[in-house]
This record gives sequence, C-alpha cells and structure tokens, in this order.
Amino acid sequence: MTPSSQDTQTAAPGRIPAIPDAYTPGSGSAAFAVDHYHLELECRLAANRLSGRAVLTGRTLTPTARLELDLVGLQAAKVSVNGQRPAKSTQRNGKLLLDLNLELPAGAALSIEIRYAGTPRPRRSAWGEVGWEELTDGVMVAGQPNGAPTWFPCNDHPSQKSSYRISFTTDAGYRAVANGELVSHTKKASRETWEYVMARPMATYLATIQVGRYLLHDLGGPGTGHGAHSGTSVPQFAAVPAALRDSAIAALADQQHMMEVFVHRFGPYPFDRYTVVVADDELEIPLEAQSLSIIGRNHLDTGWESQRLIAHELSHQWFGNSLTAARWQDIWLHEGFACYAEWIWSEESGGATAGERAKAAWGKLAGLPQDIRVGDPGPEQMFDDRVYKRGALALHALRLAMGDETFFRLLRRWCTANAHGSVDTTAFLALADAEWGTGGQPAEHLLAPWLFSLGLPRFPGR
Repeated sequence: MTPSSQDTQTAAPGRIPAIPDAYTPGSGSAAFAVDHYHLELECRLAANRLSGRAVLTGRTLTPTARLELDLVGLQAAKVSVNGQRPAKSTQRNGKLLLDLNLELPAGAALSIEIRYAGTPRPRRSAWGEVGWEELTDGVMVAGQPNGAPTWFPCNDHPSQKSSYRISFTTDAGYRAVANGELVSHTKKASRETWEYVMARPMATYLATIQVGRYLLHDLGGPGTGHGAHSGTSVPQFAAVPAALRDSAIAALADQQHMMEVFVHRFGPYPFDRYTVVVADDELEIPLEAQSLSIIGRNHLDTGWESQRLIAHELSHQWFGNSLTAARWQDIWLHEGFACYAEWIWSEESGGATAGERAKAAWGKLAGLPQDIRVGDPGPEQMFDDRVYKRGALALHALRLAMGDETFFRLLRRWCTANAHGSVDTTAFLALADAEWGTGGQPAEHLLAPWLFSLGLPRFPGR
C-alpha cells in the first residue's frame, strides 16, 4: 500500500543545520530528507520478535550515489531504491549503507523500501538505554535522542520532520498506541492490527509505539473526530491498565484545565488529540512523544511532584513536538520552556506563583556546581536538571523585564509562527526583540548570562 495524499499533505521539511548533529555524531544524513514514513510492523511479544516493512518517500538534498540510514540491532533483508535493488547494501555501526547504481542529482525523488526483522533492544548511549524497551507485560519506546533506529530505519536527526503512517500488528488482547489518529483496528484470529496516521511533521525521536493491556478512557474534550476542536481544547484520552483506571482518572483530573491554561498562554494546541499512556510499570521519568506522553504507575498521584510532571509532558506538545530544536544544543528550548510551563500551571491553579517557584529553583541552583552553559550544555549534560531549571529562570527574567502582556504575546507568537517547524535560540532572540520593541534592552543581553555564562546570575528582580 502506498501513502495517501492525506498522509503527506501537511508534511514539510524544517530548517536543516549541519548534519550529523555534534551531540549525536553517529546519527543522520545530510544527503536526503524523508517526507513520509509508512511503517507496517508485526511484533510477537513473548519472543520480542519484530518484523517490518518501511517505505520512506522523500528527495535527495545533494548529489549522491550512497544513502546512509540509521538502523540499530535489526537486520535489513530486502531493500529497493526507486524500485531497483541497490548495487550494494551493508550494515555496520548502526548504519544501513546503500550504494546506488547511479548517482542521483539534488532534488531527485526517493522511494526507499526496506524489509527488516530481528529482536529489538534498547540502544546503549551516553544517556543510558534509549529506544525499544520490554515492559513487564508489553513494550515501550523512548526515542529521545537517538533511539528511533531501534525499531525502524530512518534519517535520525531532530530537524528531519516527516509525516507517518504506522500499522502495528501484535498479540490479541493488547492495545498498540502510536502517534496521531487511530484510523483502523482489525482482529484476525490471535492477532490485532492498529493503524495510526500522524499527518503533522514529526521528528524521528518523537515517533513511538506503546503496547500493553490498555483500555482507552475518555478524559473529555470537544468531540472525538478529526479536526473536531477549535483550538481551545481537544479530545483527551488515557490508555491505562484496568487495575489503574481509577488512579489514572484521579491523577489526570486537572489535565483539561491544564490544557485550557496552556492554550491561553501558548496558543492553539498543535495536534488533534492528546493521549496519556499509563504503563503498568514504575518509570524513572515520564516520556514525551508527539500527540501523547507516557507515565508510570508511580506517577499517578495528585501531589505537586506528579502534577508538575503531567503538566511538563503536556507542554512539550508545544515545546519540543510542534516546535522542535533543529540541533540538540538548543534543548533548553524544549526543557526550559516545559519547566516554566510547570510554574505557569502552579500559579494559574492556585498554587505557588511562578516567582515563588523560580526563587526556590534559583536557591537550589546556587548550591550546585557552576559549570554548565545551558544554551549549549554539551551532549553529556543535555538532560541535566540545571538545563531545565536555569532555562526556566531565563524565561522568568525575560517575563519580569517585558511585563506579562508582552511576554505572553511573545510565547503565543513563537508557538504559532513556528508551528510544526524547526527552531533555534537565535530565532527566539530575534522574535523577542521584535515583540519587545525599542522600549527594552536587546533580549540577548538579558538572556546570555542565563544561557551562556557559567556563573549563575543574580535572582531576577533583585
């Protein structure tokens, strides 16, 4: 089956910086871009055996006689490029290398079909194990930053955004949850097939599949059909084991309000629905994916620590999923903004104000080593909590300098002007200057000490 026009109509390439990324130097290729991934996958859970057919459609970006795709731990069995078998196909060091029969010019159409299989496992990385992971009773995929190749062949770079169609067949009695809209569900003997379409551009690391004995609970929102919302809210669901249903409903009771607050502050929710998958395992941290998030049973609590994480993951739908950093060094544009969203939710819901949360965070940071530049933390420290908290403090300092009206206008414009695209710090600074106007100092002068100096600046407003 070939991708339909519906699958690809909204896909568009983002701004493409130097590839490979300095933080993930073994991933990605600058020779081509993928506009659409069509994945037909089958998994036998007991054996953890995955087989798949992937069709990647796109175009070349430079003249090339070789295509390099990312594929880790799985074996490609049959490959074709534009209907022809390549002159040579090899796999090594997490790469599927395809030597073509003829050099293709820049701008040439590409259709790459790959049949592959194997026993998927997490990829060992500087950030622990990432990618495909077996749960006690099911499967979880946590792709950030370079785990996508553990379950499908791809051009794995954060600026490479594509549309997706994902068909996943697995054991009867299990629900497979993937990004986007469920367009088909069929049963045949002891197998069930779940098919999803994500029409909005999505980075490879945000693609996911979650498999478990999940029941889908409606958390509310207007309507259930495609495009049924007006931008103020969307249908929301929880995929949750039956035994955790009541706990999940209680823990997620405020999520509708969270959505309304974030829509007011950031602009329209960027996708058609939002699903929280509750794994029947304890997870160290929640996980983000486009149009959904994954939390563990240990996060089902109404206290602040769990609620801030629920708010954090929801806000990533704007900061990280719709607006995706074109390079990993700018990850503060994801995590600093999501951390500040926690503080916004706190004050909007009657808890501590953003200023109070900021002051507490500053106090903790003051007692930690001052050896990180959060605007370019380096790969080893890209997920350091100081990136999150100091990035949020940078935004709080900007809010105090700008005033609420200008600051939140900036956030709404940032999210709407760059929806479904790739962003970087330079673009944010330029937009901040444009919104601030001549009445304020350049945003770079204010933010640079928070983002690019080692020493922690004084608390904003002192």
